[in-house]
Amino acid sequence: MDSFSENQTLTVHIKMLRDKIEDNPAKPVRIKTVWGVGYRYEEV
Repeated sequence: MDSFSENQTLTVHIKMLRDKIEDNPAKPVRIKTVWGVGYRYEEV
């Protein structure tokens, strides 16, 4: 149960970062999700 809440916390923080730095947070260019691994930051 703890790992689920930790994953959700990370997801919320990534969403907040995307809202701040992405032009269109629904289609992120800088913070990419790498399924099964995590996230990757790409400079534009």
